[in-house]
Amino acid sequence: MKRFIILLRGINVSGKNKIPMLDLRELLNSLGFQNVKTYIQSGNIILESSKTKSATCNTIRDAIKDKFGFNVPVIARTIPEWKKAIENYPFSTENEKIVAFTFLDKASEITEIEINNIGEDKYKINGDVVYLNCPSTFAKTKLTNNSIEKKLKVTATTRNLRTTLKLLELSKDLTGF
Repeated sequence: MKRFIILLRGINVSGKNKIPMLDLRELLNSLGFQNVKTYIQSGNIILESSKTKSATCNTIRDAIKDKFGFNVPVIARTIPEWKKAIENYPFSTENEKIVAFTFLDKASEITEIEINNIGEDKYKINGDVVYLNCPSTFAKTKLTNNSIEKKLKVTATTRNLRTTLKLLELSKDLTGF
Protein backbone atom coordinates (compact mmCIF):
# COMPACT_ATOMS: atom_id res chain seq x y z
CA MET A 1 0.00 0.00 0.00
CA LYS A 2 1.19 3.48 -0.86
CA ARG A 3 0.26 6.53 1.15
CA PHE A 4 -1.00 9.54 -0.79
CA ILE A 5 -2.08 13.07 -0.07
CA ILE A 6 -5.03 13.73 -2.37
CA LEU A 7 -6.26 17.21 -3.28
CA LEU A 8 -9.68 17.85 -4.76
CA ARG A 9 -10.10 21.13 -6.60
CA GLY A 10 -13.17 23.28 -6.20
CA ILE A 11 -15.35 21.43 -3.71
CA ASN A 12 -17.41 23.13 -0.99
CA VAL A 13 -16.61 26.58 -2.38
CA SER A 14 -19.35 29.21 -2.32
CA GLY A 15 -22.02 26.55 -1.95
CA LYS A 16 -20.94 24.71 -5.10
CA ASN A 17 -19.85 21.10 -5.52
CA LYS A 18 -20.84 20.21 -1.97
CA ILE A 19 -19.37 17.01 -0.59
CA PRO A 20 -19.77 16.32 3.14
CA MET A 21 -16.49 14.92 4.45
CA LEU A 22 -18.23 12.01 6.20
CA ASP A 23 -19.81 10.98 2.89
CA LEU A 24 -16.47 11.37 1.12
CA ARG A 25 -14.67 9.20 3.68
CA GLU A 26 -17.39 6.54 3.42
CA LEU A 27 -17.13 6.59 -0.38
CA LEU A 28 -13.34 6.25 -0.32
CA ASN A 29 -13.49 3.43 2.20
CA SER A 30 -16.06 1.61 0.05
CA LEU A 31 -13.60 1.82 -2.86
CA GLY A 32 -11.01 -0.15 -0.89
CA PHE A 33 -8.79 2.73 0.16
CA GLN A 34 -7.45 2.40 3.68
CA ASN A 35 -6.73 4.70 6.60
CA VAL A 36 -8.75 7.47 4.97
CA LYS A 37 -8.55 10.88 6.66
CA THR A 38 -9.90 14.22 5.54
CA TYR A 39 -8.78 17.63 6.69
CA ILE A 40 -11.12 20.62 6.68
CA GLN A 41 -13.89 20.92 4.08
CA SER A 42 -11.83 21.90 1.05
CA GLY A 43 -10.89 18.51 -0.36
CA ASN A 44 -7.78 17.42 1.49
CA ILE A 45 -7.43 13.66 1.91
CA ILE A 46 -4.79 11.29 3.19
CA LEU A 47 -5.20 7.63 2.33
CA GLU A 48 -3.47 4.43 1.42
CA SER A 49 -3.98 2.72 -1.92
CA SER A 50 -2.72 -0.39 -3.64
CA LYS A 51 -3.19 1.43 -6.97
CA THR A 52 -0.82 3.73 -8.81
CA LYS A 53 -1.11 7.45 -8.29
CA SER A 54 -2.88 7.89 -11.62
CA ALA A 55 -5.30 5.00 -11.03
CA THR A 56 -6.06 6.31 -7.54
CA CYS A 57 -6.93 9.75 -8.95
CA ASN A 58 -9.08 8.26 -11.71
CA THR A 59 -10.95 6.02 -9.27
CA ILE A 60 -11.69 8.92 -6.92
CA ARG A 61 -12.73 11.26 -9.75
CA ASP A 62 -15.06 8.66 -11.30
CA ALA A 63 -16.61 7.72 -7.94
CA ILE A 64 -17.30 11.37 -7.06
CA LYS A 65 -18.91 11.87 -10.48
CA ASP A 66 -21.09 8.78 -9.99
CA LYS A 67 -22.13 9.57 -6.40
CA PHE A 68 -22.33 13.37 -6.35
CA GLY A 69 -22.94 14.16 -10.02
CA PHE A 70 -20.10 16.54 -10.82
CA ASN A 71 -16.53 16.38 -12.09
CA VAL A 72 -13.80 17.23 -9.63
CA PRO A 73 -10.12 17.48 -10.56
CA VAL A 74 -8.07 15.15 -8.36
CA ILE A 75 -4.34 15.60 -7.75
CA ALA A 76 -2.19 13.19 -5.72
CA ARG A 77 1.27 13.23 -4.21
CA THR A 78 3.24 10.57 -2.38
CA ILE A 79 4.54 11.57 1.04
CA PRO A 80 8.15 11.90 -0.25
CA GLU A 81 6.88 14.13 -3.10
CA TRP A 82 4.94 16.25 -0.58
CA LYS A 83 7.99 16.62 1.67
CA LYS A 84 10.15 17.57 -1.31
CA ALA A 85 7.64 20.26 -2.34
CA ILE A 86 7.83 21.78 1.15
CA GLU A 87 11.63 21.53 1.35
CA ASN A 88 12.05 23.22 -2.04
CA TYR A 89 10.00 26.32 -1.19
CA PRO A 90 12.29 29.08 -2.50
CA PHE A 91 10.99 32.13 -0.63
CA SER A 92 10.86 33.20 2.99
CA THR A 93 8.18 31.50 5.08
CA GLU A 94 8.49 34.07 7.85
CA ASN A 95 5.07 35.53 7.07
CA GLU A 96 3.11 32.30 6.61
CA LYS A 97 -0.03 34.18 5.57
CA ILE A 98 1.50 34.92 2.16
CA VAL A 99 2.99 31.45 1.47
CA ALA A 100 1.26 28.91 -0.76
CA PHE A 101 1.83 25.89 -2.96
CA THR A 102 -0.01 25.35 -6.23
CA PHE A 103 0.03 21.64 -7.02
CA LEU A 104 -0.23 20.70 -10.70
CA ASP A 105 -1.66 17.52 -12.19
CA LYS A 106 1.48 17.13 -14.29
CA ALA A 107 4.93 18.62 -14.48
CA SER A 108 5.34 21.75 -16.55
CA GLU A 109 8.30 22.36 -18.81
CA ILE A 110 7.45 26.06 -18.72
CA THR A 111 9.44 27.93 -16.08
CA GLU A 112 8.23 31.50 -16.66
CA ILE A 113 4.75 32.84 -17.30
CA GLU A 114 3.64 36.35 -18.02
CA ILE A 115 0.98 37.69 -15.70
CA ASN A 116 0.45 41.43 -15.67
CA ASN A 117 0.35 43.55 -12.53
CA ILE A 118 1.58 41.02 -10.00
CA GLY A 119 3.31 43.74 -7.98
CA GLU A 120 5.45 42.29 -5.19
CA ASP A 121 3.94 38.83 -5.55
CA LYS A 122 6.44 36.16 -6.56
CA TYR A 123 6.21 32.69 -8.01
CA LYS A 124 8.53 29.91 -9.04
CA ILE A 125 7.53 26.99 -11.22
CA ASN A 126 9.32 23.78 -10.27
CA GLY A 127 8.03 20.77 -12.21
CA ASP A 128 4.61 19.90 -10.82
CA VAL A 129 4.39 22.65 -8.21
CA VAL A 130 4.26 26.44 -8.36
CA TYR A 131 5.53 28.20 -5.27
CA LEU A 132 3.72 31.41 -4.36
CA ASN A 133 4.66 34.29 -2.11
CA CYS A 134 1.91 36.89 -2.19
CA PRO A 135 2.32 40.01 -0.02
CA SER A 136 -0.70 41.47 -1.86
CA THR A 137 -2.80 38.71 -0.16
CA PHE A 138 -4.39 35.78 -1.91
CA ALA A 139 -7.66 37.64 -2.29
CA LYS A 140 -5.91 40.25 -4.48
CA THR A 141 -3.15 38.32 -6.23
CA LYS A 142 -3.15 37.80 -9.98
CA LEU A 143 -1.39 34.45 -9.38
CA THR A 144 -4.63 32.46 -9.22
CA ASN A 145 -5.38 28.82 -9.98
CA ASN A 146 -7.19 29.91 -13.13
CA SER A 147 -4.32 32.05 -14.41
CA ILE A 148 -1.75 29.34 -13.66
CA GLU A 149 -3.88 26.67 -15.32
CA LYS A 150 -4.42 28.79 -18.40
CA LYS A 151 -0.74 29.71 -18.80
CA LEU A 152 0.64 26.23 -18.08
CA LYS A 153 -2.21 24.21 -19.64
CA VAL A 154 -2.59 22.05 -16.53
CA THR A 155 -5.04 21.47 -13.70
CA ALA A 156 -3.97 23.14 -10.47
CA THR A 157 -5.07 23.55 -6.89
CA THR A 158 -3.51 25.73 -4.22
CA ARG A 159 -2.98 25.18 -0.52
CA ASN A 160 -1.53 27.63 2.01
CA LEU A 161 1.48 26.82 4.15
CA ARG A 162 -0.54 25.90 7.23
CA THR A 163 -2.67 23.35 5.32
CA THR A 164 0.35 21.97 3.47
CA LEU A 165 2.23 21.37 6.72
CA LYS A 166 -0.85 19.96 8.47
CA LEU A 167 -1.40 17.41 5.70
CA LEU A 168 2.18 16.21 6.09
CA GLU A 169 1.70 15.94 9.86
CA LEU A 170 -1.56 13.99 9.44
CA SER A 171 0.08 11.65 6.94
CA LYS A 172 2.42 10.50 9.70
CA ASP A 173 -0.46 9.77 12.11
CA LEU A 174 -2.15 7.01 10.10
CA THR A 175 -3.03 3.83 11.95
CA GLY A 176 -0.23 1.32 11.97
CA PHE A 177 2.60 3.76 11.20
